[in-house]
Amino acid sequence: MILKINSYEAYQQQYQKSVANPEAFWDEIAQTFLWKKKWDNTLEWEFKTPSVKWFVNGKLNITENCLDRHLATQPNKTAILWEPNDPKEKTIKLTYKELHEKVSAFANVLKSNGAKKGDRICLYMPMVPELAIATLACARIGAIHSVVFAGFSAKALADRINDAQCNIVICSDESYRGAKTIPIKAVVDEALQQCTSVTTNIVLKRTGAEVAFNDNIDKWWNDEMAKVSTDCPAEEMDAEDPLFILYTSGSTGKPKGILHTTGGYMVFAQYSFQNVFQYNNTPPSGELEGADDIYWCTADIGWITGHSYIVYGPLLAGATTVMFEGVPTWPDAGRFWEIVAKHKVNIFYTAPTAIRALMACDINFVHQHYLSSLKVLGSVGEPINDEAWEWYHEHIGKGK
Repeated sequence: MILKINSYEAYQQQYQKSVANPEAFWDEIAQTFLWKKKWDNTLEWEFKTPSVKWFVNGKLNITENCLDRHLATQPNKTAILWEPNDPKEKTIKLTYKELHEKVSAFANVLKSNGAKKGDRICLYMPMVPELAIATLACARIGAIHSVVFAGFSAKALADRINDAQCNIVICSDESYRGAKTIPIKAVVDEALQQCTSVTTNIVLKRTGAEVAFNDNIDKWWNDEMAKVSTDCPAEEMDAEDPLFILYTSGSTGKPKGILHTTGGYMVFAQYSFQNVFQYNNTPPSGELEGADDIYWCTADIGWITGHSYIVYGPLLAGATTVMFEGVPTWPDAGRFWEIVAKHKVNIFYTAPTAIRALMACDINFVHQHYLSSLKVLGSVGEPINDEAWEWYHEHIGKGK
């Protein structure tokens, strides 16, 4: 089994193997993960019902694969590298050990507030490290997370909370987005007027603004974290247990909740991340500690790309994943390229919409930053048009 495809010939070989015998192909890959109990059958399917089950009766917890298994080999490697909206604010780096502790602590916060396996928990937060921490904490205890993009209206948020019957909401006081401040807590308060299932709202202080506070339901993130330990054993999950619900945008009708189960999603998220982006834990450039690839997907965790290729895929692979709170054109149109140069990003994954917006800006915003660290450019969200790709390839990829 070739876990890391390094050539076109190897790709063809693995592709043919996956088509000829998909069960054997994915069975072999799945064995490289931590399981509490091995599966009985790799795949069971029946299209009349329809029913598709992966790794039948296998037991695991995805966070042990995202975090615990890396503690023995790379506890001090940066897991999340957070770049704030304002470049004057300090970058935050969380090692795998630190992330493990914070996830375990917040998992205990959720349990102390009554959360248990199978509960649905809504996350309505900006792109801060705590969003990833809360996401993983839900998975740690077997709760099903439903992340809602923190730009949706109160009605859109309420619709999603009610549909999933969430009993806990996690939000922030406000958020920064470019030059704007967004009243996150106020939107949540309005939404909760239409929701009867929610018993607890955990609020992170991001801007420190004064917000309405209901002692019957609201709790401060930091106060709750101060009460708990950093030790939280991972809940045993069946491979087919739900991991998360993510709603469609609702642009063509009522938002539809798409449910992803645990085992199959985990195996595919890591394998696709590792091979699509050619992530290297030990780059050819050197064997020095800290020389591993730096990966950055500019998406929001509120969308499936963010779930799979900011949080789960990179962390399963033991990568360093960049989270960015801001927008590409603030404080100027060089913000993306400043971050690439600052952190020597090797793999950059963004959307055609962002590329087209930056194409319209002065090219000097690109040229004033040193982008030689880049080795892989990705585009996601829609088919990229020729002009955008040519600009991206020439000016960002330097024609390589």
